[in-house]
Amino acid sequence: MAAVSTHVWPPIAPSVGSGPPPRLADYEAARAGFRWEDARRELAGLPGHHGLNIADEALDRHVREGRGHRRAILAVGRHGETSGVTYAQLAAHTSRFANVLRGLGVAPGERVFSLMGRQPALFIAALGTLKATSVFCPLFSAFGPEPVRDRLVLGNGRVLVTTPALYRRKVEPVRDQLPELEHVLLVGGDPGSAHSVPGGIDLAEAMDAAGEEFAIPPTDPDTPALLHFTSGTTGRPKGAVHAHEAVVVHRATAQWVLDLGADDVFWCTADPGWVTGMSYGVIAPLTLGATVVTDARDYDALRWYSLLQDQGVTVWYTAPTALRMLMRAGEELPRRYDLSALRHIASVGEPLNPEVVVWGRDVLGLPVHDNWWQTETGAIMVANYRCAEVRPGSMGRPVPGIETAVLERGEDGRAQVGPDGHVRILTEPGLVGELALRRGWPSMFRGYLHDEQRYAASFADGWYLTGDLVRVDGQGYHWFVGRADDVIKSAGHLVGPFEVETALMEHPAVAEAGVIGKPDPVAGEVVKAFVTVRDGFTADEALREELLAFARRRLGAVAPKEVDFDQHLPHTRSGKVMRRLLRARELGLEEGDTSTLEPPA
Repeated sequence: MAAVSTHVWPPIAPSVGSGPPPRLADYEAARAGFRWEDARRELAGLPGHHGLNIADEALDRHVREGRGHRRAILAVGRHGETSGVTYAQLAAHTSRFANVLRGLGVAPGERVFSLMGRQPALFIAALGTLKATSVFCPLFSAFGPEPVRDRLVLGNGRVLVTTPALYRRKVEPVRDQLPELEHVLLVGGDPGSAHSVPGGIDLAEAMDAAGEEFAIPPTDPDTPALLHFTSGTTGRPKGAVHAHEAVVVHRATAQWVLDLGADDVFWCTADPGWVTGMSYGVIAPLTLGATVVTDARDYDALRWYSLLQDQGVTVWYTAPTALRMLMRAGEELPRRYDLSALRHIASVGEPLNPEVVVWGRDVLGLPVHDNWWQTETGAIMVANYRCAEVRPGSMGRPVPGIETAVLERGEDGRAQVGPDGHVRILTEPGLVGELALRRGWPSMFRGYLHDEQRYAASFADGWYLTGDLVRVDGQGYHWFVGRADDVIKSAGHLVGPFEVETALMEHPAVAEAGVIGKPDPVAGEVVKAFVTVRDGFTADEALREELLAFARRRLGAVAPKEVDFDQHLPHTRSGKVMRRLLRARELGLEEGDTSTLEPPA
């Protein structure tokens, strides 16, 4: 089935500008003959050839090699106050935390959960847990009590690191449903407040009593390190397990895709409760010796532009939703700030509309470089690079060491496995199929916790099946079409909602769009769009007819047949339009709380 035809935006030349040359100088040359052993050689490894540990690569290595004085974290508090932590200080703090865990009898391989926002204590808990060779599992701090309970139960959570306020709001209401939760390490709060919490321990007091020397035990690269929960199509959380070897890809992709190095000031706006906030907000930049900016508060356009200016951010990794919100704040606002330090902008978490890429170039002076990955892949797999042209709307090309394929689909939209156990790879450019990755890269997840059957079903014929529908053009650029479970089947066409939404957002009146399949007795489903209108436009019948005609010109037979206006589209907490809720509303069905679904990465 041919891909949906949408407006083609002109490519944007490499954004080298006047800054230093790209750290990935030549994409094609880098891919040619690349082996993951090449990237492994960039890592130090534990002294004495005792394996590979993420925390050692992120902290202790720098101290051993004389870089302990460099700033690791630049923390911006709720009221704009700043504080810094050096690599040597962070190494000592994490060693104390590892000793606290050992004192509590937390064993290697045992899971340690966190429920915290963006703060240095999160770094300490994560890297201290990895030093102790226990498994770190971050939880999204905006979760309600039920999602927190579900993940602690599924992960057999015995240890939780959180704040008193978050404990009261998120854990206390379900505490009687967590019989395995034994230790609650509390960060901040009034002295003595831990005594009112069952199993409560004041973390500052515990760390003061612990030593700051900790010898990381021998760590096999396959040792479990991270547990990241992601929601399936039913909303039931899946626990993806990653090993210490993932750091090989974290570090390499931070160089290739984010263009990061030791002299950079790096800001990743992703919440540390999700895989992006952990892999690229904590681990990857520290392995390269960069300074990581953390902001205690959520999105605010004025604050964000001020932070970029005042902290001299050079590399910025954020989400399409945030960038679209900045676009809506207007073009005059960023002109009030000096953003000259900013060298590279990248985006992830959901597909990036081409308008945002071009807005970045025209307003911020830099195009936004989209990239793609999933919780299961553990690191960036497909990306746009500073050294190469950007094709607005494309998620880019595979990183060195990653082999992708587009697989033929069946009626359910998913890749089909033949009787011989093989999949069929589509080689003609422009055909839509399921994106698959050749298994075996170092950050590939090693299992779903307590669910071997689901893990096995994620692979076929040596390929990891992503569940994402894509097309690939003649130059190898990948274009996201939609999730296989979101695909709309209309009159014999398989329609990806995202491409329809993208086409609609090219109209100047459209700020945002959500697209679903509406049951139809003749066509099976018809494409229906829900549109948020920009200020200055009137949501009336004339605009509706204009949008339908506009979409038909862009999309042809798969254009929406109906358009409704909705100035308050439902969103997940990460900012994505909740298509399932739109569909439920359309059908008059009750829909459960889906506000805790996470972004693809």
